[in-house]
Amino acid sequence: MRSPKVLVVAAPGTNRDADVALALELAGATPQRVTPTDLGSKPQMLDEAEIFVLAGGFSYGDNTGAGRLFALDLETHAGERLRSFIASGKPVLGICNGFQALVRAGLLPGSQGRAALGHNSSGMFDCRWVELEPISKKCVWTSELTSNIECPIAHGEGRFVCDEDTVATLKSADSIAFTYVGENPNGSVGDIAGICDDSGVVLGLMPHPENHVLVRQHPRGQMTGLGLELFRSGVRYAMER
Repeated sequence: MRSPKVLVVAAPGTNRDADVALALELAGATPQRVTPTDLGSKPQMLDEAEIFVLAGGFSYGDNTGAGRLFALDLETHAGERLRSFIASGKPVLGICNGFQALVRAGLLPGSQGRAALGHNSSGMFDCRWVELEPISKKCVWTSELTSNIECPIAHGEGRFVCDEDTVATLKSADSIAFTYVGENPNGSVGDIAGICDDSGVVLGLMPHPENHVLVRQHPRGQMTGLGLELFRSGVRYAMER
């Protein structure tokens, strides 16, 4: 069986790239961990890849705002090529800090000043397990998910904020990918945990599904709610397109 090539992009301070690489391997892909500088020096990497993932963490220590410098790095080293990558229908995933970078780079709807990922309503960094409900049926990462996902969050700036018109637009466009089930951990409007772009190939979410792809990763050894199926969905789409 063919194994799609995935670029897993990390920046200084990123700490989840190895976890994402493991999740992708388990899903049947071949991940390669790179930096934005690598993308600039070897632009053919994006042409050869079939999936693009921005790993979570604390890029540049979240200096000047979470994901801001990560987004600038992306734009500087791979801006036009990444937009062409997306326009060609290849799937893109941004997790936590990667989600923040996608929003700041204007690669997800509701950006360009109309939406942001702000400080948690508690004013504190929060690390806990949450439950996510997949919503979007057009998103290639969520359309085939039939059950909720349980995985941890680990962020201080994960509160999705936007005006009511933007929320209505996201709903009508089927661009809300995930919502929190039960307690909303950060005060995100509409309990939004993740969104996708208009084409459905770009997904950004704050929680970490890569940290529950194996039963042993759950504190109670829980077999249900694995995040592995999300990665399998992206890999299947890349293989079939």
